[in-house]
Amino acid sequence: MKMSVVMKYLHAFGWFWVTFTIVAYIGQNAMAIGQNVWLSRWTTEAKQVKDTAEWVDQRNNRLGIYGLLGFLQGVFVCYGAYVITRGTICASRSLHNQMLDNILHLPLQFFETTPMGQVLNRFTKDIYVIDERFHYYLRTWLNCMLDVLGTILVIVCATPLFLVAIVPLGFFYLLIQRYYIASSRQIRRLDGASRSPVISHFSETLSGASTIRAYGHQERFIGQNKDVVNENLVCYYNNVISNRWLAVRLEFLGNLMVFFAALFAIQGSDKMTSGTVGLSITYALNITQTLNFWVRKACEIETNGVAIERVCEYEDMEKEAPWVIARRPPLEWPDKGVIEFTNYQARYREDYDLALRDVTFQLRTTEKLGIVGRTGAGKSTLTNCLFRVVERAGGKIVVDGIDIATIGLHDLRSKFNIIPQDPVLFSGTLRMNLDPLDKHSDMELWNALDMCHLKDFVQSLPKKLYHDISEGGENLSVGQRQLICLARALLRKTKILVLDEATASIDMETDNLVQSTIRNAFIDCTVLTIAHRLHTVMDSERVLVLEAGRVVEFDEPQRLIQKKGIFFKMVAEAGILPNIE
Repeated sequence: MKMSVVMKYLHAFGWFWVTFTIVAYIGQNAMAIGQNVWLSRWTTEAKQVKDTAEWVDQRNNRLGIYGLLGFLQGVFVCYGAYVITRGTICASRSLHNQMLDNILHLPLQFFETTPMGQVLNRFTKDIYVIDERFHYYLRTWLNCMLDVLGTILVIVCATPLFLVAIVPLGFFYLLIQRYYIASSRQIRRLDGASRSPVISHFSETLSGASTIRAYGHQERFIGQNKDVVNENLVCYYNNVISNRWLAVRLEFLGNLMVFFAALFAIQGSDKMTSGTVGLSITYALNITQTLNFWVRKACEIETNGVAIERVCEYEDMEKEAPWVIARRPPLEWPDKGVIEFTNYQARYREDYDLALRDVTFQLRTTEKLGIVGRTGAGKSTLTNCLFRVVERAGGKIVVDGIDIATIGLHDLRSKFNIIPQDPVLFSGTLRMNLDPLDKHSDMELWNALDMCHLKDFVQSLPKKLYHDISEGGENLSVGQRQLICLARALLRKTKILVLDEATASIDMETDNLVQSTIRNAFIDCTVLTIAHRLHTVMDSERVLVLEAGRVVEFDEPQRLIQKKGIFFKMVAEAGILPNIE
């Protein structure tokens, strides 16, 4: 585990709790050693006392000190458990919040290229390890480490010759530990990496279960699930085998340590009291199990530290621009809706070709623009650039006199409105989906639903506006979801509206009603419409034709048809040219 990861965890743990944890655990181990040393001296002095009264006084004094040490040890144990628990809770909460904040600031391209199972694995398995398992390993490791150090200290104080044996034995312990950790850590990484495809494949299978059944591919997906599960089990099996490999070697070295401790105690028995010899041998007998446990928990901390490393991984990724910066646009911006593209260029990744090339055009206030083009022409990319989902590679976009690259993303995106091609709904009530920030009255919500031709449907529901929407709106049809997104846009009523093939999932009759609603409700807004059906842009004031990321035609629809260019061919292929002529 890298030192940078250790420091991140300690910083999240809190230096205040780190200090008190160390003090508490050193205190409880010191009290435990003090009890045993005190008991050893008591047994030695008991043989020298002949007077019964003196023996009773000595017993009472010894018992008092012994009880006090035990009481203090109990206090330190309780205090240590409390502070390490508080620290680990602070660490897991801090790391979770940092990861969530980092992921929310990642570019949207990240979610298009990263399997959702990989992200969910961070929030489930890795956070579970940090929440519950890491606390146990850390507490046990601290206890074992201090027990080992205390045991070595007691044996060395009793038999100084033990230093001759502890140096080579310690070297072999470190050698075995380093070899095991290097392998176990990589096996744990493979285990975590091989678990993501299991989660991803299972979630994708559940979401596409109806399609899988329709095409009769159940057995193929069951076989794929078995393959990814088997691959994960191979890594888990290797993890178990590596633990057995470690146990055999640590037991052997632990028995050697007991042997040397007993050997040196016998050789120096003439100069040692019986209590000291007994204390030394007792600690030596316990060190085998303690040292094995210490090395094992140190390895567990190293291997489970991969979870911390994976959680912190998103911190170093390139983030989106800041949501809010010092320069903020006026509250009423944009008040005209004038949009100007000047030599604008954009690409999705640094190693990709330009998706938009020298795009230049200007929209007048409240103008209705239709954007058309073949698949891959750059229609959706153009609107993504307007919301800065894709950052510019050159040129600029100016909206009402302000370059959108000079303001924060929150200020930019909150001022624009979009009805996407794929309707987005969240689990919750219908009212929450229409008005997430609770800014509008029920009357305004009913008016918006009426304009979207959803009022009768919502009134037929038992809970009406408080109807429960399932995850992703699965209990509604795709068309109903799209109309709810339209109602949401009507409530926001910003100066600039983007329709990204918003009526692609609606039948022709409803499409005509929606287009009529958009024309009436957004008459004083600038509207950019990406056409799915060409007849939806025939009444636009101007049409922008894209091809290979370039503007090839930009004029009124009738003039473009008269020029008989690319737009004319597209209209002719759609079969609506005779209606125009």
